Amino acid sequence: YKLSVSPEMDIMEYCRKEWRGNTPVAKRMRKGYEAVAQKFASIRRIRGDNYCAFRATLFQALSQATQLPRWLQSEDFTMLPENLLSKYDWIKQWQLKQKPGKKMGEISDEIKEYLILLKKKWKNISEVKDPLEKQEACDKLFKNEEEEYSLYEALKFLMLNTAIELYNADKNGRRVPVFSWLLFARDTSCNPCQLMHNHLNHIGHSGGLEQVEMFLLAYALQYTIQVYRLYKYSTDEFITLYPNEPEEDWPVVTLITEDDRHYNIPVRMCQETML
Repeated sequence: YKLSVSPEMDIMEYCRKEWRGNTPVAKRMRKGYEAVAQKFASIRRIRGDNYCAFRATLFQALSQATQLPRWLQSEDFTMLPENLLSKYDWIKQWQLKQKPGKKMGEISDEIKEYLILLKKKWKNISEVKDPLEKQEACDKLFKNEEEEYSLYEALKFLMLNTAIELYNADKNGRRVPVFSWLLFARDTSCNPCQLMHNHLNHIGHSGGLEQVEMFLLAYALQYTIQVYRLYKYSTDEFITLYPNEPEEDWPVVTLITEDDRHYNIPVRMCQETML
């Protein structure tokens, strides 16, 4: 049994345990962790499978949720699978983690269930006022493997929906964020169908999220994802924002990465930072 989100540990203690040597890399990592420790007291390790970017982002979003995001409140939110399938037949090739090889025609109902679950969990946790209880509710959710993976399927589907919206907006001459051009400039994802086949279907199975897909996740959730990229310490990219020009009313979640592949989360903002 693996913990999805392990208990808190002092950030500098964690750093000393992980980066002992005197190589240039170890020195840079230590400097990076010192900078994070100016703002946050502790770190929680995220289970390292190909879902860790989803896990870290969703855990942070739910930990600080005080209300349902606007996009989760809309009436037709749970109708997404049916609505998209009625327009795009290729979505039948969607791959579910728990049900590889099952046809989309049959699993549209399952994705609907996952979207309903996401809405329900977000609503329940955001209504918990006591910070300790809220943390316990999040910990409990991320110990339930089946529910947890169902939520990631919901997130992947929301990313597909967002990609389709951006692709269509660009084709109709509307302004789209720069990352959207980059997303569809790749040989492997020049349209949403290819994005699904070559990228989204593989997330969690054989790969995690690439940089440009972190932007897509941020847009799907309407959250700014702030990442301390420790190996980029002392460069402009040490703290990277997805998207880099965030909407003012989007909440912010913070993650830590040493290599852009695995993500952990900093917790317990230092008092002076909060003031």
